[in-house]
Amino acid sequence: MAQQISEQTKVTLDLKTIGLIVTFTISLATMWFTLKADIAKAMVEPVPEVSKIEFSYKDELTRATVEGVQADVNNIKNNIQEIKSQLDKMDERLYELTKK
Repeated sequence: MAQQISEQTKVTLDLKTIGLIVTFTISLATMWFTLKADIAKAMVEPVPEVSKIEFSYKDELTRATVEGVQADVNNIKNNIQEIKSQLDKMDERLYELTKK
């Protein structure tokens, strides 16, 4: 049993509901205009400059991180080489055992 909404449909709202709707609409509009003002203000303000000292610290930190990663990679490569050589020895020994 579906009801159709038309011009004769009566909607009854109590005063509390109307107050909530008005309050919500006003707060939404206030947030919208505040956000627009903040965006406009941010577009006008100057861009902060990166100082020479700050740049040098960031560069030094980046270089130290890259060097640390490079040392870790070299360590992993050495470990892989050791594992490969041990596997080769084990393979040779296994071959010798199966040969006899």
